[in-house]
Amino acid sequence: MHQIQGRVYLAPYIWDMECKMIRHTINLKERSYPICITTNFDELGKAVLSLRTGKKVMIVTDENVDGFHSEECISRLEESGFEVYKHVLVPGEEHKTIDAVYGIYKKLIEYKLDRSSSLVALGGGVVGDISGFAAATYMRGINFIQIPTTLLSQADSSVGGKTGVDFDGHKNAVGAFYQPKLVYMNVNTIKTLPKREVSAGLAEVIKHGFIMDEEFCEYLNYNAQKIFAFDENVLQFLAKRNVSIKGSVVEQDEKEDDLRAVLNLGHTIGHAIETARNFELLHGECVAIGMVGAFKLSRYMDILPESVVDQVKAMLVKLELPVSLPGMDVDRVFDQIFYDKKVKDNKLKFILPRKIGEVFQCTIEDTGLLKKVLFDLAK
Repeated sequence: MHQIQGRVYLAPYIWDMECKMIRHTINLKERSYPICITTNFDELGKAVLSLRTGKKVMIVTDENVDGFHSEECISRLEESGFEVYKHVLVPGEEHKTIDAVYGIYKKLIEYKLDRSSSLVALGGGVVGDISGFAAATYMRGINFIQIPTTLLSQADSSVGGKTGVDFDGHKNAVGAFYQPKLVYMNVNTIKTLPKREVSAGLAEVIKHGFIMDEEFCEYLNYNAQKIFAFDENVLQFLAKRNVSIKGSVVEQDEKEDDLRAVLNLGHTIGHAIETARNFELLHGECVAIGMVGAFKLSRYMDILPESVVDQVKAMLVKLELPVSLPGMDVDRVFDQIFYDKKVKDNKLKFILPRKIGEVFQCTIEDTGLLKKVLFDLAK
């Protein structure tokens, strides 16, 4: 059983003691897929083999991830009989473009991958978004596999089927909903990340708690030190709780017609900041600031007390996330908000909290109130 507000009732997991793997399924009828949460790549070849796809595979990764994980992933796949190719992207949100997708198409054709072949995204959210869009559109759709290597992508972007690229300065303006066939999470890959990127990933993790599960927020607050120490048990628990929360929403609203919009808590302001600052801040950092903005909006609307805003800020600070952006160009961020995909008929739709663990969707028509919040965030 799942519910949008209050506590999330977690779907059952299958725990494989032999390989220390947690298996969870996203139930979308014929588009259902397994998520494997583990601490190594030992079972990768077997997991992909179980999909019964063709034997040609192309891994798409970026220059940052390539040296850490490509060789082992290729080895595991080849051990299971796959013919493996690789394409390496230039890292960074600024390279999340149609040109990057074009480069993938050229390699897919050069290596003669067909409809039975698989495209594997090995990396963070940018790699996953670009690769997923290429997989969705090459030959009208080939098999797509996610191997997320950042906390942000393990917590959020690898689950749910959102793919796409930025276009003409607008984030994710071109894309498609395209579900993977498999998500394989090795939680130890985040050990290779700078601490700042780990913190940025935690923004999406705690976002799920703010939306649906206050106890999960308390768990994160209590275990912050263990997260930064890369405690395997804590990291696997975070991953399974995240895929359960996000999965429960995606299963009910795959293409963001209604319910799935709750996952955008903090994103309306966050995306605007991200774009207005030319992506100099990490996505999770912008989302953290945006979530503070959402709680402040609720405070000014007398939905929740100031003490809750302070509590939220304290949790984010403990996870080493920003809660404001001093000197922010308020007018530029305000203007950018109206390019958001959630704006309809020039009206701003926001996901706002009633309390920690419960949110609702509303239209904000008072632009003065929104500017007041943005000025608060700029202090």
